[in-house]
Amino acid sequence: MRTKYAYLAAMLAAACIGGVPAAGLAAQNKTDKVAPAAAQPADAAAKPQLPGGASALSETHGDWTVNCQVTGNNKVCSLSHQQFNKQSGQRLLAIELTTKTGQDATGTLALPFGLALANGIALEIDDKKLDGALQFSTCQAVGCLVPVTFDADTTPMLQSGTTLKINATAADTMQPIAFTISLNGFGSALARTADLSAD
Repeated sequence: MRTKYAYLAAMLAAACIGGVPAAGLAAQNKTDKVAPAAAQPADAAAKPQLPGGASALSETHGDWTVNCQVTGNNKVCSLSHQQFNKQSGQRLLAIELTTKTGQDATGTLALPFGLALANGIALEIDDKKLDGALQFSTCQAVGCLVPVTFDADTTPMLQSGTTLKINATAADTMQPIAFTISLNGFGSALARTADLSAD
């Protein structure tokens, strides 16, 4: 888990997708010429690819960003959103998600310090409350982290919605505090991340 949160701090995805080389053709005779030639395209095809053969990619989709990076045989793609304090430049919150299908998404939400951790958080999409409370897992330099999962029933609401609201509690006053994430561009960012994550 610690490695996953270190990726969040660098705003990289927390999932690794490895390509599996296809088995080479077995030589049927003693020439040793056919098998090596057939194996080379299979190995090349198994290596993860990004458009144009790039090793890294970053795209803006409305208020969301799609990032992909290829390292060796691993391809890591995610969609993310960040908010910063305009005066200090300090990051207020961040959310980073991965998806392979575009039908669901999992990831991590980083919120600022000073929240009542035991109370967890609740989510709303355009004032429609989602069932259940989400619990904080830990706090690190990037903030206090909450694992999030959006299933195939929730994802369409995010794609067609306007805002994702995060309801928390301030630790010092125990008063409600809310954070709002724009969903502008979320749908296209989700679809693009799924497309880029495909093997």
